[in-house]
Amino acid sequence: IVDADGLFIIQNRPELVEGCTECILTPNVVEFGRLAKAKGIDPNGDPTKLCEELAKAFGGPTIIQKGAKDYISNGKVTFVNDNEGGLKRSGGQGDTLTGSLATLLAYRKAYHEKLWDHENDLSEPETLALVAFGGSAITRECSRLAYKEKGRSLQAGDLTEHVHTAFLNTIGEKTKI
Repeated sequence: IVDADGLFIIQNRPELVEGCTECILTPNVVEFGRLAKAKGIDPNGDPTKLCEELAKAFGGPTIIQKGAKDYISNGKVTFVNDNEGGLKRSGGQGDTLTGSLATLLAYRKAYHEKLWDHENDLSEPETLALVAFGGSAITRECSRLAYKEKGRSLQAGDLTEHVHTAFLNTIGEKTKI
């Protein structure tokens, strides 16, 4: 999972992640534009197509472009997550996304290692795409819940206390809020 300063390195050395199919890049809109330019792609246009085009240009990584909507693509499958989030973005919210992704990646590994009985009918690229969407959805739900409580005073750390509820609302059983 590459975010923040790691993305700065990647924009200057894109070969570090080229062909890495187990890699997830999590740029915001500005970072996405810099990555696109590093790969010779005009960052203006339809964000869904641009996310897919950039993922193809890297030849493997899954990209989650964070914003008002999150655009998620591995170059083959593209999702748009327009679930409601908070009305304020705060530097550091990417840490909640990274933690959510790491947790879901662990579940993904357990799935593919068949740590429980199931058909194992989802491929590794499919489950990585689902991990990316799930991480995005959990983070957006954390942001929504934190904003509902804190309003414009929201800071990135306020998301942490909502991770459990957001996870249950997104992945598990619904809880009452």
